Amino acid sequence: MELNHIDFIIISIFFLSMIIIGVYAYFKNKSSEDFFVAGGDLPWWLSGISHHVSGYSGAVFVAYAALAYTYGFSLYVWWAFTIGIAVIGTAKIFPVYWVRLRKKFKIQSPLEYLAIRYNVFTQQLIAWVGVILKLFDVGAKWAAIAILLNVTTGISFAHGILISGGVSLIYITIGGLWAVILTDLAQFLVQLIAGIIMFVLVLSRFGGWDSVFGIWDKLPAGNSQLFNAPYTAGFAVVFLFINFLSYNGGSWPLATRYISSNTEGEASKAAYLSGILYLVWPLILFFPMWAAPLILPEMEDPSGSYGLLIQELLPNGLIGLVIASLFANTMSMTSSDVNTISAVITRDILPVISDKFRNKKTSLFTARITTFIFTSLTIVIAFQYEYFGGVLGLIVTWFGALLGPIAVPLLFGLIPVFRSCGPMAAISSVLAGLIAFSITKIIPVDSMALEVGMPVIVSMFVYAAFGLILKKPVSREVIDLEAAIADK
Repeated sequence: MELNHIDFIIISIFFLSMIIIGVYAYFKNKSSEDFFVAGGDLPWWLSGISHHVSGYSGAVFVAYAALAYTYGFSLYVWWAFTIGIAVIGTAKIFPVYWVRLRKKFKIQSPLEYLAIRYNVFTQQLIAWVGVILKLFDVGAKWAAIAILLNVTTGISFAHGILISGGVSLIYITIGGLWAVILTDLAQFLVQLIAGIIMFVLVLSRFGGWDSVFGIWDKLPAGNSQLFNAPYTAGFAVVFLFINFLSYNGGSWPLATRYISSNTEGEASKAAYLSGILYLVWPLILFFPMWAAPLILPEMEDPSGSYGLLIQELLPNGLIGLVIASLFANTMSMTSSDVNTISAVITRDILPVISDKFRNKKTSLFTARITTFIFTSLTIVIAFQYEYFGGVLGLIVTWFGALLGPIAVPLLFGLIPVFRSCGPMAAISSVLAGLIAFSITKIIPVDSMALEVGMPVIVSMFVYAAFGLILKKPVSREVIDLEAAIADK
């Protein structure tokens, strides 16, 4: 498909605005604390919007568009609904804990407290596993946007990765978290406008508001069901637990949104805002994808359905806006990931490797170099995505399955009932989860719920079991940590 000059102008303005925001944010960074946690001064509404849009990427419009086309409404149930419930249900717990950790222990990375809670070796194990995992996760997201751009504009796969990755590389490196947050806001507004336009156009095509419920009779019977195999009720329960871990801080960038909040109340309000958006906005955003089989019947590869919908429904000019929103979704999530992973490398890994990285005077320079190198590596991984099961394989299977081993000791370490779970419990849970993941890759598993959920379940079971079996005395440091986050 050929874009006209209006489309290119809109896309160019979008990219230029991202770089301008990055330059503006550059002057807000005086230290690594500003670069990684916005100086702990993030307003709740900015934090909430950023927490929300950080959960999207171009993969939503590639991998998830394919699932919406093939399996229908069940996508909302196991993905968006479970996230909303997980975030709202814990809004007064984990967001509060993260703020207290920053205020009382001066953390800038979600993993910094692990050295106190367990020991340095445990912290390093979780840090290294998580960093490697995120290399593949972010790489998959660059690949997703490149595939979508190829379908909608004809831009080559390589150029799509280099454009989106290159612009992100610039503004994240110079602007840090402030750049990420401010571009998240701009990207959310672009996503909102583009999503509403697509929603209204699809409604108009099928006769107005009645089509919100009317299209389902024309679709395959399973598409209107809450659960549609292999995305069964069991899979939804597994994903609810995965999302509980991920959106409360197991996904480190999402923990950073809470860590960066000014007060505990602001962090809780941010969680409520993000959770409500997850319950409402995907119903509008996914509607065109659910209706796609009626507009584009019998597609052999539904992963390109959203891109073809853009071509089918939109005039030139609006196409540029929607394409800009696709860039926005991916760049929002990936920039959040990169900023937080850079914090982990700078704050948790490098100081253990060499004392020279403990120098506060050079911490901001180190943060920028780390950000640049990590982002560059994710772009390299993006070119190799097919070797890891494609976009859906990387995001749903790899990330969902491997999240548990690194998130269980991170989050459960904050819960008083697990206070007796020490370093051995944490290390064992990580290793057991990784072994379980390897087994699911070697031995075919018929149930997707079991394939994705086994590493998480194994990690949780091993963590709790070791704590109960070993029953080692709780150290003074852990007691003090527990008292601090309980605000006693």
